[in-house]
Amino acid sequence: MRGITSWGAYLPYRRLDRTQISAFIGQGGGRGTRTVASFDEDTTTMGVEASRLALRGSDTVPEAVLFSTVMPAYADKTNATTIHAALRLPGSVPAFDMGSSVRSAAGALRLGLLSTGSRLVVTADQRTGLAGSADESAGGDAAAALLLGDGDSVVADYLGGASATDEFLDRWRQPGEIRSKVWDDKFSEVTYVALGRSAYADALAATGLAADAIDAVVVAAPTTRIGSALASKLGAARVVADLTDVVGATGAAQPSVLLINALENAEPGQTIALVVLGDGAEVFIFRTTPALATYRPAKPIAEQLEGGAPLAYGRFLSWRGMINVEPPRRPEPARPSGTAAARSKDWKFGFVGSRDSVDGTVFMPPSRVSFDGTRTDQMEPAPMADVKGTIATFTVDRLAYSPSPPIVFAVVDFDGGGRLPIELTDTDADEVQIGGRVEMTFRRLFTADGIHNYFWKGKLIRG
Repeated sequence: MRGITSWGAYLPYRRLDRTQISAFIGQGGGRGTRTVASFDEDTTTMGVEASRLALRGSDTVPEAVLFSTVMPAYADKTNATTIHAALRLPGSVPAFDMGSSVRSAAGALRLGLLSTGSRLVVTADQRTGLAGSADESAGGDAAAALLLGDGDSVVADYLGGASATDEFLDRWRQPGEIRSKVWDDKFSEVTYVALGRSAYADALAATGLAADAIDAVVVAAPTTRIGSALASKLGAARVVADLTDVVGATGAAQPSVLLINALENAEPGQTIALVVLGDGAEVFIFRTTPALATYRPAKPIAEQLEGGAPLAYGRFLSWRGMINVEPPRRPEPARPSGTAAARSKDWKFGFVGSRDSVDGTVFMPPSRVSFDGTRTDQMEPAPMADVKGTIATFTVDRLAYSPSPPIVFAVVDFDGGGRLPIELTDTDADEVQIGGRVEMTFRRLFTADGIHNYFWKGKLIRG
């Protein structure tokens, strides 16, 4: 038995009410909300957060990491290695980027399922378009991670699937452009429905299942219209909601996000079909196992949907680089040093301090020398990324450089030892209080000369 052993879905904290768009621009918009990655997030940082959720509470060390996104933070450099470093995986574990299309995301999942051993398949995307466009309104930002493996720990057994590949012009974007262009919607609908039906029939034949044996169908499509058109032709007993009214179409992340949502609402013994439309069609059929009854996701999608905070459309445009807002009149940060980052990789990417092996003092950043100066190199690693903390004091800085001022800095006392001044994110200044609880999240401090300076920030634990 091979399939999904664990999962994690990540939805950014901020939400854009689509009705703001038309009021501001005079066109576009619609109903519902879409998720918005913060100014300090990109597809890599979201992939890290989804992966942390998938691996939380698991003793499994992935034997490979496969990362797919349509909007990579880097070109000509592997982004999966940053996820690898943030997760503190052994150097013997390979990490690969898997192209820049929705189909590549489905391909990463298929490769992981057809392999042996544990595989961590990570997908993330930021979807947007020109101001007032359909893509801007209908898009969404999200990430998902699926841990694949074998044996009794499998909660969703992979029964089989099928592919239908075709070359046709549907959606395209030149490298470096923010706007994706699309061909005629009706042409895309007719083409995708035919491909989806063909692949679905082949998947049923390959698994020996009848159509009425499928308990739920998940369709990840470029638009809700295309997904609904195909779903109506499959004869499924139940079609899982595509979440576009509250999250948006999340591109490369959508197939895994929708599959996770289906699994979190499933019962043991149910058969779920995932259909992915993107330059063809991919079908995956899973059957949930008795292990699902005791599996508890670290942060279910329903819980994340209940949270979140509104975002003004003007700030959304600023974060997306569509409008330029006057920054604080302070020097912009200098380019980060690749050499320095390599020397402090465990601290910078893994958030690993040091603990005195004699008296237990925690040092952040790590130190070689004891607090009293009497001992050197008698330290052990102190991983702090999953350790929560309490705000001892804080300040709101409106002068320091930031793409989205003001900056909230807090001195945090970590549970079990360790104190560090850290920047808070996903936080409004008026909700910060001394004694508030925080958890750590992997973010981007700034970008200079095309180099992303990744590190860890704190975010409030609400509720």
